[in-house]
Amino acid sequence: MSDTIKARAPRGFVDRTPAEIKAADEMLRVIRHTYELYGFEAVETPLVEYTDALGKFLPDQDRPNEGVFSFQDDDEQWLSLRYDLTAPLARFYAENHERLPKPYRSYRTGWVFRNEKPGPGRFRQFMQFDADTVGAASVAADAEICMMAADTLEALGIARGDYVVRVNNRKVLDGVMEAIGIGGPEHAATRLTVLRAIDKLDKIGLDGVQDLLGDGRWENPEEKSGDFTKGAGLNDEQIKSIRTFVAIAKWTNFFGDSDDPAHFLVFDEQGEPETKGARTPLEALNLNFGDTEKAAEGIEELAQIQRLCRAAGYGWDRIRIDTSVVRGLEYYTGPVFEAELTFQVTGEDGRPVRFGSVGGGGRYDGLVGRFLKEAVPATGFSIGVSRLLAALRTLGKVGAAAEAGPVVVLVMDKDPAALADYQAMTAELRAAGIRAEMYLGASGMKAQMKYADRRNAPVAVIVGSDERANGKAQLKDLALGKTLSAGITDNARWRAERPAQKEIARADLVAEVRAMVEAGR
Repeated sequence: MSDTIKARAPRGFVDRTPAEIKAADEMLRVIRHTYELYGFEAVETPLVEYTDALGKFLPDQDRPNEGVFSFQDDDEQWLSLRYDLTAPLARFYAENHERLPKPYRSYRTGWVFRNEKPGPGRFRQFMQFDADTVGAASVAADAEICMMAADTLEALGIARGDYVVRVNNRKVLDGVMEAIGIGGPEHAATRLTVLRAIDKLDKIGLDGVQDLLGDGRWENPEEKSGDFTKGAGLNDEQIKSIRTFVAIAKWTNFFGDSDDPAHFLVFDEQGEPETKGARTPLEALNLNFGDTEKAAEGIEELAQIQRLCRAAGYGWDRIRIDTSVVRGLEYYTGPVFEAELTFQVTGEDGRPVRFGSVGGGGRYDGLVGRFLKEAVPATGFSIGVSRLLAALRTLGKVGAAAEAGPVVVLVMDKDPAALADYQAMTAELRAAGIRAEMYLGASGMKAQMKYADRRNAPVAVIVGSDERANGKAQLKDLALGKTLSAGITDNARWRAERPAQKEIARADLVAEVRAMVEAGR
């Protein structure tokens, strides 16, 4: 019986290659720079928090290991791997608020963990990059977050027209839900089901959302087969109100007074649009829900965000109202927003697909105050790093070419004097700022050259006993070989000017290697 352990990564967790790490670092550098332009500063919190500090972040507070990875320490306190980066920020601010500037503007990046069923594109560990303003009640803070999200995407090379920041206000939907009788704390579970139903509008359409507002929905509705998702259990009148709210998003995608304003923004008894002339989304919301106090407050906040974005030069093509943006968590209390990529790519099945949302956030005024005696307003935005990175790769914005590896000094002789010389050459290259390594394996020259190729080395340094006796070294231009094999047809002159291998004086090692490395870039 074998004692060999099967090598396998846990489900929902992935390894990252050097190329993937480099591409992510490149993207994070641009995001960090943009956030700092807006005055945000870095802070880092632990991977582990006390479970009770997560509060509303837990899907089910009666089962602390449901949705999050939790364990007990030696004093029987429940600890959890952080579910996102917002809960730790709330705890950090509350613990340090006396010494922090107010409002407090910070950004954070790091891994978060979800104890959920993994699937295609759905991982249990993934990276987020957040920016939050704590202590600012004005919706100017929300407008600024939306503008920063747009600037970040453009700084990463995503063109206008290939993205949009969609904005809504949870107060509007909360006002609608209060009006139809599901506004109290006893209806929290029902409200969450409604939010998650609306959040699926892009995937299942308006009729699919209506099914989830009622009894539920089959995975294959026409055949009534597949998995069945239980609905919110609303009655017909309640469903009509929610459907009307969502339908505004279906029939308009314009922000304010665009050159082509939306139509169909007043609705009949069945919640279907009627032609009443051109209307903006704000007018549509006012016409249908403005008589509810909380909804009216949310509509006015959206109007303020619109004015601020317009004044700063952000038009409907970059930031727009969309009532389908609800965010699936209960703790949002005001404006909510999502950054969505709108360009199409071809999927594995050959059909066009969109990347969709790559980040989102909103106002969560009740979260930080859980730790303090007074209420603390807060708003923030989170980027899904892996998803955005995949989109940038598709556009060729990051990771287009593998990074050159180190120069490899081959070991042709194993005697101590030769090894000392190889190590000295490697040290000289490093001291000159050139990435270099001495081969540390036990293989011969052919295997060492294969190793250098796998390391994506630009140059191999070859010094045998004859070269050492004559004060010489051989340099093999591996980058040139890759370039020639890539299909360059007219390379005779290039070969003459840049030979694939040449002999140099040992004293000229650094200068010659540097020239060869730079020529291969």
